[in-house]
Formats: sequence, structure tokens, C-alpha cells
Amino acid sequence: MAAGRALAALLAALLAASAQLFPWEELCVFEMFVSKSTVQVRGVQTVCGSLTNFSKGLKTLKAVTWITLYVRLEEWMMLAQLGAAVELESWTQIVKDVSKTVSFTIALHKADNTTVMIKLKPGLSPSCRIRMKNVIRSELNIKVGENVTFTFTCSTPEKYFIMEIQKNIDCVSGLCPFGDVHLYPLGLPRLNRTYIWDVKASTKAGLELKFSTSWLRQIEPGKTCPDSVSYNISSCIDKAMVNIGTFCRNGSVSRIKLLGGVVMSLHLPWHLPFTNSGFNIANRASIKRLCIIESILKGESSITLMSPNYPLGFPEDELMTWQFVIPSNMRASMFFHNYSLSNCERKEERVEYYIPGSPSNPEVFKLSDSQPANIAGSFNMSLQGCDQDAQNPGILRLLFQVVVQHPQVDENVTHLVDLSKEKNMTVTIHPEGWPRHIPLMSEPICLICKDPRTCDRVLTLTSGAIYRISFLCKDLSQLRITAEKGIGCMDIRWCQRKNYSLSVPKAITRLSIQLHKFIWKLLATDMINVEITSPSLKLQHFTVERCNVSYRYSIVSATPETELSVGEFCPGGSIEKIQMRNNITISLKTYGKGFINESIPQDLKMSFVPHIKDECTFTVSPNPKAEVYLQTPNWRYGLPPSVSISWFIIVPSKQSARLKFFKDRMGVTCETGRAFVNIKEETLGAEEIVCREDELLPQPRNMHHNFWVNVSNCKPADKTQLTLQFQVTFADKPIDLGIILGVVAGAGVLTAIGLTVYCVKKKKKKTQNPMVGVYNANVNTQMPGKKALLGKGRQNNESHVYAVIDDAVVYGHLLKESNGSAAPEVDVYRPFDGPIGSLPPSPPPFSFRKDIKRSSNTEEEPPSLTDTDQDTYTFAHQKAGQSDGDANKKGKGDTSVPLLENKEQDGLME
Repeated sequence: MAAGRALAALLAALLAASAQLFPWEELCVFEMFVSKSTVQVRGVQTVCGSLTNFSKGLKTLKAVTWITLYVRLEEWMMLAQLGAAVELESWTQIVKDVSKTVSFTIALHKADNTTVMIKLKPGLSPSCRIRMKNVIRSELNIKVGENVTFTFTCSTPEKYFIMEIQKNIDCVSGLCPFGDVHLYPLGLPRLNRTYIWDVKASTKAGLELKFSTSWLRQIEPGKTCPDSVSYNISSCIDKAMVNIGTFCRNGSVSRIKLLGGVVMSLHLPWHLPFTNSGFNIANRASIKRLCIIESILKGESSITLMSPNYPLGFPEDELMTWQFVIPSNMRASMFFHNYSLSNCERKEERVEYYIPGSPSNPEVFKLSDSQPANIAGSFNMSLQGCDQDAQNPGILRLLFQVVVQHPQVDENVTHLVDLSKEKNMTVTIHPEGWPRHIPLMSEPICLICKDPRTCDRVLTLTSGAIYRISFLCKDLSQLRITAEKGIGCMDIRWCQRKNYSLSVPKAITRLSIQLHKFIWKLLATDMINVEITSPSLKLQHFTVERCNVSYRYSIVSATPETELSVGEFCPGGSIEKIQMRNNITISLKTYGKGFINESIPQDLKMSFVPHIKDECTFTVSPNPKAEVYLQTPNWRYGLPPSVSISWFIIVPSKQSARLKFFKDRMGVTCETGRAFVNIKEETLGAEEIVCREDELLPQPRNMHHNFWVNVSNCKPADKTQLTLQFQVTFADKPIDLGIILGVVAGAGVLTAIGLTVYCVKKKKKKTQNPMVGVYNANVNTQMPGKKALLGKGRQNNESHVYAVIDDAVVYGHLLKESNGSAAPEVDVYRPFDGPIGSLPPSPPPFSFRKDIKRSSNTEEEPPSLTDTDQDTYTFAHQKAGQSDGDANKKGKGDTSVPLLENKEQDGLME
């Protein structure tokens, strides 16, 4: 308070000095002496130091300026005393601002029925005030018929104040001032201002707001206009206000007709000088609905409109209409982007279209229906509400888009898409980047029409039908095709022998739209697996350097628990076949328009096969001069735990292969179990190479036969993963001179043997006594170390079945024992019709295989052919000393009967 009194005394002295110079130094010394605080001293020092510089110009200041100056100083000192953390204005700047203050005079005539209110912006401190007749205030309300002069205590009042000018127009009891609406009064301060016209009218009459050449564009609530100029229109129905919408300039809305009264608001920024409202008011007959909004679209454009009160509810049981004026050579399409329905007790919410020339006007649609498209020329659309449930009314609202564009050059040309012979397939035509990128409603769009009036940005066609589609689009390169086909097998008996082609149907490639992706989803039960083959093109792992085509395949094997990315592949490699477990997804992804020509010789095929033990098996069949690069699946994240992968590499004849790994170790640390790499050639007696994860991988080595590479993973420790890459190259086998000499020598030996056999044959024909194969129980017929192969017993297994028997075969059951003893076991010839296949890959240790657990009643797998071929069989021959008489007993099944006559044996001995 002391500082305030001292400052007042100082200012009083300043007023007295307005006619003559005053000794500022004496006054300042006095004031500093009476000041009792540091803040007061600092304030007096600042004031006095600045006033000395302006002392020569003080005579020109008016009394009113001194009052304003006093107010600013008082505010400044109060803030300083309160210790506010603000940057205090210098006294010099205060004097400059005050000297520039301008006064305003607003005179409101009674006939204008207009009021003006100036008030602070919400949330701002009163750093600037209004002064009227030496009274300082924060708000000024000028009523009808008043004449007021005022000033602001700051030079930038637009930062602090807003202004509302409201004009009330009564069209019920008096004449309406129809015509152009002007901005009144003139000479207002440059503040952000809102003009409001409140027009009261009878519900039996309609009012029309007609806008000038700068038509309006509706925006969603909460959004702003680029130039900060906006219109808000509301309608009055039974004392209830309905918000028709908020609009910006430069749009397509040319007129709005309303039933009853209207409240029109125009919001203007302080820096734009406006003299005209941009609209006029006209009287019209009753429109018998809430409102009619007219929109004129002259060229290609896209507009967005909303129902009244959006996003709140449309009034109950109301009707409104949008009129669209469009040139007859243009085409319009409707899209509902956001809508909700109320709970109706009576009637039904709907939209109705009146389209000139349509045989079924009005055309009625639900809001959930696909809306009309490709409409030629002007048309109307109406929104009809219903009687809502009083307890739970719900909300009826609608946001929609109108797209107007030129018809396609070949508008009447349709494109045939024949999917009648396809099964479980969908074809989606969509904009580029969909669905991640959805084009803005303001962007030019391409429409796909499956009939003349059903068009959309995205069109999905399903298999089993023939479609005739057309396009509303200038540039078809904006569109893409994504297709998906499902192939399933629930019973291997019905689908094991079927081959399915994984090629893009011609119905898609014939369209002049680029294929983005074709997806095959291959579904099967747990015990049925998928085999993919590429006999001629063959596949290779995708790299930018090696793949110069415009498409590639992505293969994923998935279960509900895990997903294994087998890899990405392109044609032109050496992988001929891939066998996989679980459900498979194959995606063909394209890059560029060249796919249509390059994909003509597509040869990818698939079939369902019985269960395999490995998660994935590759068959590699390279060309003689090929360099093959192979890698483990799931390359980015590493091979999943406990997964086994195998490669069977076919070595071309007269060549050898060289296997090389690209790193020294597997690079994985096992938390549980072990990881292995197994390598084995497919030849008898071949050495098997086994490496664990803690061992070095094999050095580059030459392989002379077809061979297997198997990789089995453990459960890796954190932050480690199993990824392997290896290379296989091929070279011609060197010619060995020793082998050639050995072959020549062997040929001579074979010639001599052939002559001997010829002689024996000649003698053998004299007697023609048959050879008999008799089982000898004293000879072990099992291979050492493979007892499990014949574990069923002699009566149950097939170890006594011959693959080949001499042409003179005499069956043992014709032999009888003379003494009536039991007949020996006799082998019976059966033709061999089983498979003869490659050696399987060396399996990983059983502790790492998923299917280690088997039920006790599971039938054992039969031994491989290569094992049973080594089983030993013995033929019984006559012992020297047996009599000829014994030979006569051979018809009785005696096993001691000689198999060959003595005479023949003598011949053989010779």
C-alpha cells in the first residue's frame, strides 16, 4: 500500500508537470527515501530513470493518457509486490504503448436491434483492460440505442478480447429485411469477432440462406477452417435448437432452406477486413421438412456432408434432403463412412433417392446397404428418422461422401471375370497400399463397379460365378488385385494322388490391373503333409542379386502354437521339391507389370503326402554347372527349438559335389538338448559325419554320390539362434587310368567265366534234375547287429520269401519223408512289388525328435530294402555217399534226397 501511495504521489507530480518541467531528481530521491522495500526502490528507480529521458515530451501528453499510464504502472507495481515470476515491461515501452492508444466510438441505433459485447478471452489474466469515462473494466456491453466511447489500456487488445455482435430479426410480427446481409456497425475494434443473426419465423414458412460465389464446405465438429472464417447454422424447432452444421468457405453448398427460425453465426479473425457477410436471406414457402441443403458440383470433386447435430443424434421422426446439382456428363457415387441407428418403435430409418429417369423413384435403401453409384447427372437424397424408444432412443447419425468424376472413356465396356470353375477363392480389387493406407476422402479415387449402380473403392469377387465389372477411373495403375485360394485335405485316401496347380488363373492375368499378391492356404490334418514341386523352373532362395524376375514366393508353415517361415523363393534355382508339415501358406508377391508375361510358364504344383518326421525336407536337383546356395528356414529369427530340417542333394552323373559351410560353428548355445548337423552320402558303407553345436563344422568336402544334410536344433539359450548357410558346387569327376585297366581286365575274366558257364549248361541239359531251395534251420539268417529286423519270428515275418529263384524251381512241398515224419518248412516264391527308394537321411538323436513318443500298439515300420537284401539263405546239397535208392524217395518229401544227381555233380566237378 505504501508503494501505491508513493507511486500515486509521483504520478500527481507528473500531472502537475505537464505544463512545465519538473525537477525529477528531487522527486525521485524523495520517493526512494520513503520506500520501505527492495521492490519499491527498484520500481521507483526504473520509473525515474526512464522519465528523465522522456521529460522533454511530457508536455504533449494529455490528461487521459496520464490516467492510462497510471493504470499500467499500478498493475506493474502490484505484480512486483506479489513476487510474481513475470518479465516486467520497461517503463519506456509502457510510455510508448500508452501514447499510441486509440479511442473507439460505437453508436447503435434502436432500429437496428443490435447489441455489442466485448469481453476477455476465456482463461486469460486481465493484463489489458477497457477504459470508459475514467472507469477501468474488463468487459463492455453496449445495448441497443447506446453511444459509447472507450479505449484499451494496451496496444494489442486482439490478444486479450473477443467481440460478439448480435442482430435480432423478427419475421413473425414484422417485415423481414430480406436481401444481402451487411456487417453492422462499422468502425469496430480489430478483434476476433462473431456476428450472430437470430431470425424468428413461422414454421408455416421457410427461410432460404443463399451464399455468394464463395460457397460453403461442411466440416466435422471440432475442426477449424484454413482461413479461420467459418459459418455455423442452427434451426429452431419448437424452441429446440438443431445444429445444421459448421461450414468453411470455398465449397459446394450454395443454398440452405430451413423450416421456421434460424440462427446464423459468422466467425471472423481480427486481421481480416470484412464488409460483407457473404449471404442473403429470402422468404420461401414451407418445405415440410427440417432443411434442404443444395450442393453444386461442377467438375470432378469429392465432398463430405453430415446429418444435423452430428455426431449427436438426428431429431426424432424428422426428414431432411440433400440436393446435388451435377452436370449430365458426370457420374456421382455415394459412400456412407460413419453411421449409427436409433431404436425405432414405429417406422424405419432409411434413405431415399430420387434420380431423374429412374423407373422406381424413390429408390429406398437402408443405411447398411451398398449405396447407389455411377449416377448420371443431378439427384436428391433424403434421410428419414423414426419414432424412437423413449427408454432407449439410441442415435441416428450419418457421415457420407459424394464422389463426382468423369466416366471412363470406355464406360460401356465391361471386363469378364470368370470364376465359375474356381473353388474356395476370393479376388479383391483395391487401391494401391490397401488396407494399410486408405485414401483420404479428398483424394481422387478409382471405383470398381460389378453392375452399373454398385460401385466401390474395394470390390471382392467370390468363386463360383461370372462377373462383368467396369471401372470409374482415369488411371487403372492405381488399382491392385489380391486373391486368396484355399485347398484342403481331411482324408489322405481322397487327395493323396491329386496334383494341384499353384498358378494364377487366367481370369486374373487377363485383367488390365496389376496383381499384388496371390495367396494359397493349404490346410490338412496333423498326419497329412504338403509337398510342393517345381519340376522345370525350380526354386532358389530369394536375393536381389540372383532373382531378376518380378515376383517371388513366400512360404510359411504354421500351427496354432508356432509359425515357421520356410523362406522366400524365386524361380531359376535348383530346389525341385519341398515337403512340409502343418498348414502351409504360400504367397506370390509381384513387383512391376512384367509378371503377366513372366508368369506364363508357372509350374508350381502341390500335393498332399503322408506324415513326415522332419518339419521340412528340401530336394535339390541342380544343373551340372549350377552353384547352389541353401539356408535354414526362419532365417530372420533362427530355427525354432527342437526343429529338424533336411536337404537331399542330387549329384549329377559323372560329377562330384563340393559342400561348403559359410561359418565355422553353428553359433547357437543350447539350454537343453543338443543341436546336430548330420551329413551322409547315399551309398552303402558311406561314412556319416555328425557335428554338435559345440564342435567345428566340417571343412569343405567332396561328395561323389547323392547325399543328405540334416540340421536339428536344441532349445537355444537366450539371445542365441541357429542359422546356417551352405553352398554346393559341382565339377566333372576326374578319369582314373587304373579304373580303366581294371575294367578291361575284368572284362577278360567275365569272358572266361561265361565260357565255363556255357559248358556247364550244356551238360546240365542232359538230366534236367531240378534245384530245390530248402530252408536250413542251422544257419543264422539275420545280419549281425540287426536282430530287431526279424523280431516277429519265422512264421510271422517275410525273411523266407525269395526275391529271385532259378528258372528250374521245384517246390519243397512235393518232397515227402518215407517214414512219415513232419515235412520241413518250405519257402514259397512271391513276386516283389514293393518300393525301392533312396536311403533316408540320418535322423537326429531321438531326444530331439517331436514324435519320439509312440503308443504301445503302434505297428513297427518294416525294415528297409537295403537291410533285408543282406539276409543269408542256404541251399542244401546231396552229401557224398548217399545211395541212388534214396533218390527214389524224393516224392515223399524226404529232405535227405540229393538235390543234384551224382552224374551232374561229377560234371560240375569237371
